[in-house]
Amino acid sequence: MAKTTTARQPSARAGRVLQEWTPDDPAFWQRTGQAVARRNLWISVPALFLAFAVWQLWSVVAVSLPALGFRYTTNQLFWLAAAPALSGATLRIFYSFMVPLVGGRRWTALSTASLLIPALGIGVAVQYPQTPYPVMLVLALLCGFGGGNFSSSMANISFFFPKERKGAALGINAGLGNLGVSAVQLLSPLVVSASVFGALGGEPQELMRDGRLVQVWTQNAALLWVPFIALAAVAAWFGMNDIAAAKASVAAQAAIFRNKHTWLMCVLYLGTFGSFIGYAAGFPLLIRSQFPAVDALNYAWLGPLAGALIRPLGGWMADKWGGARVTLWNFVLMGAAVLGVLYFLPSSPGEGGRFEGFFAMFLVLFFTTGIGNGSTFRMIPVIFLSSKLREVSATDAAARAQATREGNTEAAAALGFAGALGAYGGFFIPKSYGTSIAATGGPQAALLLFLAFYVLCIALTWWYYARRGAEMPC
Repeated sequence: MAKTTTARQPSARAGRVLQEWTPDDPAFWQRTGQAVARRNLWISVPALFLAFAVWQLWSVVAVSLPALGFRYTTNQLFWLAAAPALSGATLRIFYSFMVPLVGGRRWTALSTASLLIPALGIGVAVQYPQTPYPVMLVLALLCGFGGGNFSSSMANISFFFPKERKGAALGINAGLGNLGVSAVQLLSPLVVSASVFGALGGEPQELMRDGRLVQVWTQNAALLWVPFIALAAVAAWFGMNDIAAAKASVAAQAAIFRNKHTWLMCVLYLGTFGSFIGYAAGFPLLIRSQFPAVDALNYAWLGPLAGALIRPLGGWMADKWGGARVTLWNFVLMGAAVLGVLYFLPSSPGEGGRFEGFFAMFLVLFFTTGIGNGSTFRMIPVIFLSSKLREVSATDAAARAQATREGNTEAAAALGFAGALGAYGGFFIPKSYGTSIAATGGPQAALLLFLAFYVLCIALTWWYYARRGAEMPC
């Protein structure tokens, strides 16, 4: 009697390396794939959350330094807020290729553990006002480890989900991960007011607040995240999976650089995620410089919170109505919101202007950056998979399977690379504020530059992806 053989399928408790992974097969997905994918997603989310928290530490720490006795100029403070985005964006270029080389589980665990270096370093340095500025700048650059993690995290999660669920899955991973930005801005003012770690947390600093001498533990803004980082790294190492089929050489991934849609999507993602992370990094200092009577840290965290929470909705909307259509109209709203911010700005710092209108327009901006983040990241996998499938016959099952593998691999690399270039917005936006204020006395010139860029994004989205007869409708 002939033996009956069945294909070995991974279970919800599969080994660390998944030898067979076909999420686009509905039977496989319902039977076992969904459980494995969700487990990896829900371990990825807190790891990415912590990466964003560390990446944006300087958006709150820089605001506090003058009151603690650090003698840095306004431009130097904007540099500290912008430097993590510069290094994070650069690291993303390399991180975007690491998952197929090293494995998603291994790389998530190692890259998460690396966040301990800047968190501990800042926790020590802010206790000493005599710390040289170059040391602070190096610590700000090391926070880029958190920024780099985004590209590898998104590339990794994209392998786990079928085409029709990628937008929602990537939106959840990025959206809940992005909450780390608002969390660090919300929690920092709370934890620095108490000796959370006792003697282990170091001595307090003294500063004047509302005419009173008060004690603060500024180091807690960084040290708070240390135990959670350690736990997340361990959870990733023991709870996540590597996918054997996701292995690919740098040469195979480098094919994305010959595809013009890689560069077009980098521009669009710079307009969405670059705006989100740039506005988040510069928002507290911008409020402080334009509305000095307002306590920036009481409000600044609400913007990133809005952008992060809405991002999964952007992915869902793109799954339902098409990424190009959602992205196009989203850029239109972003341009309108910038005009609103310009309208409510004071003519000179502290003179005129309306903070309520300024803040409301920025909330609109943050909402639209979140929706655009989700919709553009849904566009990328569709573009690369569709491009590969166009090259093979619809009746050749083997060729279509190979095209699907290549499309998914290139899409993951493109997601990471677009995330890398998009992250440079986190540097350019706060640095543009600082440069504009130093040159003209206000941030208006920088905001007009951002508006012109959104007009460019509208034109590119419409021509290549959204119009009737577009080259790559998605």
